[in-house]
Amino acid sequence: MSKKKNHSIAFFGTPLLAVYVLEELAAAGIEPSIIVAPSDQPAGRKLTLTPPPTKVWGEEHGVPVFQTTSLRNREEVPALANSEWDLFVVAAYNTILPPWVLALPKHGVLNVHPSLLPKLRGPSPIRSAIRDDLQDAVGVSIILLDEEVDHGPIVAQANVELPEWPVRGALLDELLFREGGRLLAEAVPLWLQGAMDALPQDHTQATWSKKFTKADGELDLNADPYKNYCTFCAMDGWPGTYFFAERHGMNVRLKVTDAEFVDGEFRVLRVIPEGKKEIAYEEWLHYNP
Repeated sequence: MSKKKNHSIAFFGTPLLAVYVLEELAAAGIEPSIIVAPSDQPAGRKLTLTPPPTKVWGEEHGVPVFQTTSLRNREEVPALANSEWDLFVVAAYNTILPPWVLALPKHGVLNVHPSLLPKLRGPSPIRSAIRDDLQDAVGVSIILLDEEVDHGPIVAQANVELPEWPVRGALLDELLFREGGRLLAEAVPLWLQGAMDALPQDHTQATWSKKFTKADGELDLNADPYKNYCTFCAMDGWPGTYFFAERHGMNVRLKVTDAEFVDGEFRVLRVIPEGKKEIAYEEWLHYNP
């Protein structure tokens, strides 16, 4: 693979979703000059200090990684402020770039957003599309960042062919960020050449996604079966879904690990009862310790 390093590009990203974009850029021969990532954070039950996935990818591929806890002023990020840049790229960085950072690169800041903007701006566009059954909003957008959230003009957009609907969240996460990486790889050379335009969004059509909490994963098995399945798919991985069932006069919390939607019914297949190991739901229903 030939690496296109004629331009100075900084990549801002944090989780595995951002790594998908890095992988697609690398496959197209586009390698950033530096990766900007947050500091290592405690993770797991033992709170082991753990690097963000983008840092791991950068170290494995020989790309310098700059970690920072803040972008508030130039003194805190000398690796950015003291260099000249052609372009910044942002994918799942989870931190808003302040105006002084946006102004640094000659060709601005391109952002990968996993929805068909202006639909589903905000923090959880993928999982919101699944939960709320908004298949027409599923796709990816490359925008030129401005100072407002997901507000900038659109450089490129693409729909994504889906294997089914609704799609489980982790699968759709990867599908959209990989497609976003491919679309970004196509756009970057043209954008740097001045051969692409950025068209303003129709802000009157904007909709918003929300930041989910664990409470959003609660299911009511007496509610609409299709909505329950959409919620199960949307909360795949984190925060997960659960419901409460009565057992021996007590409410027991059951985490749903597998389910399906068949013949108009939401069918729970496997659960983890609170404090227990995973078990088939039918087995739990008939188990009487």
